[in-house]
Amino acid sequence: MQKLLAEALGTAFLLIGVVGSGIMGAALADGNTAIALLANAIATGCILYVIITTLGPISGAHFNPAVTLAFLIRREISAADAAAYVVVQIIGGVLGVWAAHMMFDLAILQTSTTDRTGVSQWFSEILATFGLLFVIFGGIKNKPEAIPTLVALYITGAYWFTSSTSFANPAVSIARGFSDTFAGINPAHIPMFIAMQLIGVAVAAVVLPLLFTKETDT
Repeated sequence: MQKLLAEALGTAFLLIGVVGSGIMGAALADGNTAIALLANAIATGCILYVIITTLGPISGAHFNPAVTLAFLIRREISAADAAAYVVVQIIGGVLGVWAAHMMFDLAILQTSTTDRTGVSQWFSEILATFGLLFVIFGGIKNKPEAIPTLVALYITGAYWFTSSTSFANPAVSIARGFSDTFAGINPAHIPMFIAMQLIGVAVAAVVLPLLFTKETDT
């Protein structure tokens, strides 16, 4: 239960960071999308560093069904635990979105109208998810203590170098469908984003073991 609480709370704070900073950035940027995205990226990187550092020792700090699936493929988490992680990540993400709306005095229940679709963005989500797993498992292999920094820096940068702004997370994708704000995504476009993220996991499952063998491997 402690692990599940950590995953739910961490994912909630992640979405509070993503959606809340998007709302604040858009409000203060006076129509300058670049400034709003910069604020969004920095705040997301900051909250990632905090939640991974504080909750990592408890649950492993997945906060992402794609990451949980990757660990399941590596047989480092049981199927039952992985399923429970995914459920609480999704619930936590939606609750985080609603908390952000409440903070900014917006309607709690919303549906996004922001279109995010097309081959370029779909491919971007494959690359973004693969890159996230590359950073995580490379960090585990070579410098575990740097993982919070590595993930925070990667996502901050990936907001800018991916056309999709690097969702790279099925729970985040679902939750952002419930926010008609700067960070939102049209619910009709969520399934394809998730499908591409899962392809990213599959690519990582093939490629990353060639680079980063586990300590128990001979």
